[in-house]
Amino acid sequence: MAASRETNVPSAPARRVILLGASNLTKGIGTVLETAGRVWNEPLEVHAALGHGRSYGRNTRIMGVGLPGIAHCGLWQNLTSGRQLPTAALVTDIGNDLLYEEPVDRIVGWLEACLDRLAAADAKITITNLPIANVQKLSPAKFKLMRSVLFPYSRLSLAEAQRRAIELDEHVARIAGERALTIVSHQPHWYSYDPIHIRFTRRGEAWRDILGAWTEAGGSLSPGGNALFRTLHVRTRTPHERRLLFLAQRRAQPAARYLDGTSVSLY
Repeated sequence: MAASRETNVPSAPARRVILLGASNLTKGIGTVLETAGRVWNEPLEVHAALGHGRSYGRNTRIMGVGLPGIAHCGLWQNLTSGRQLPTAALVTDIGNDLLYEEPVDRIVGWLEACLDRLAAADAKITITNLPIANVQKLSPAKFKLMRSVLFPYSRLSLAEAQRRAIELDEHVARIAGERALTIVSHQPHWYSYDPIHIRFTRRGEAWRDILGAWTEAGGSLSPGGNALFRTLHVRTRTPHERRLLFLAQRRAQPAARYLDGTSVSLY
C-alpha cells in the first residue's frame, strides 16, 4: 500500500476485506492492512470492527471509549447496502467476553451470528482459535494482574477462566469444522510475558501467517513491517458510532482513504 495519507481521489476497490477483533487487531491494524494489501496486491475496501476490550455482543467502555458489540454494530447494515464484491474476512480475538463473565453459550451465539452474516456475503473466512497454551500456563499472580488491569470489574477465577476458555475453544474448532472455515492457531513464540497480546516484534510474522490463509499464495509472503504510522493513523480516526466519555459520536464511513485506492471503514 502507498504511504498513509488521506486523499479525495475517487476509488472503487474490486475486493472487500472484513476484520473483526479486539486488542490484537487494534494494536496491529497497520500491519494487518499492509499484509492484506500484499496478499491481494490490489486496493481494498476494508470494514473493521475492532477496539481494546471489544466484545462480540455486549456494549463495552474501555478508557472512556464506549463501543457496541461487534454483532450489533453498523458494519452489517453498511455491508448489505454496499456493492457486491469478492470478500475475505478475519474473525479473531475471541475470548474477551470470558473476562466479562459472559456464558460460553452466549458468546458462541454472538460468534455464529457474525459468521452467518459473513456467509451471506459469500466471504472467505479465516478464524483464529484461542491461545489456550498461554492460558494454561498462566500463574495466579499474572492472571490477577492481567484481570485487574484489563478487566477491573471481573471476578472470574483463573481455574474457571481456563475451563471456560477450553470449552469456548472447542466450540470454535467445531464451528470451523462444520462451516469449512480456515482456522489458524496461535503460536506460543508470538507472545512473551503478556499471554494474550502478540508481541511487537512478532506482529509481522503472526499476521502474515493468519492472513496468508486467505490464499494459496499467502505462504510465500515474507513478514510485513510494523507499519506504525498506518496504525496510528487508523487508530485516530472516528468510527461509525462510539461514546467518548459522555459524548455520543457518529461519523460517516469510510474513515480513511489512501493513495492506492484502499478505503477503511471503522465500526
